[in-house]
Amino acid sequence: MPDSGHTGAAIGALKPRALVELLDRMNPAEAMDIDADAIGRALNPRKLGRNDLTTALRAITRLAEAGAPVDLSAMSPKTFVRILTQASTDQIQSIMAEPGLRARVLGEMFRHMSDHPRDERIKDLKAVIHWRLTGGAGEDGYDRYETVIADGACVGGTEMTASPKVTVTLSPTDFLKLITNNVSAPVLFMTGKLKVRGDLAFAAGLTGLFDLPKP
Repeated sequence: MPDSGHTGAAIGALKPRALVELLDRMNPAEAMDIDADAIGRALNPRKLGRNDLTTALRAITRLAEAGAPVDLSAMSPKTFVRILTQASTDQIQSIMAEPGLRARVLGEMFRHMSDHPRDERIKDLKAVIHWRLTGGAGEDGYDRYETVIADGACVGGTEMTASPKVTVTLSPTDFLKLITNNVSAPVLFMTGKLKVRGDLAFAAGLTGLFDLPKP
């Protein structure tokens, strides 16, 4: 490993697959001086295979759980969103197939959604959105998330605290593609991949409520 003064530059100089291999064999002590965002910026899903991105994110999670400062939460919102925006459907499906990694990635995305509402759209809005993501570990096989918009603020979580204006059901892969603007809600709805209970017109404009950083 390079010394800590050159870690970011060295990470950035690695080819994407070499970076994945490095992360996969790295121990926590070696990761103590690595900038998590430098890792994220160097990850290019378009130059990785179906399972390579999963391997990289799994390694980052393993290192973080062992105390290294390289958790997904340490990446900038722009870097995190870029990784998922550039990831292919197969790559996202591979990530979502691992329950622990699925929970971390989805949790981070909902956190960024709460932190980046589109202020002009939500300032006078009061609404609760329930998200049901298929293939989960919760009741009836769903992972459930709630977004509460009120008083010009947006709060997300996994506890259902209020009656929803709309309940949206879709796969976690389609959710990530939707929220990163890789597919539109009407297209998912028309192809049967998105189910809505409640206000259909409101559901059609859901992604417009959030202002996630552009890659």
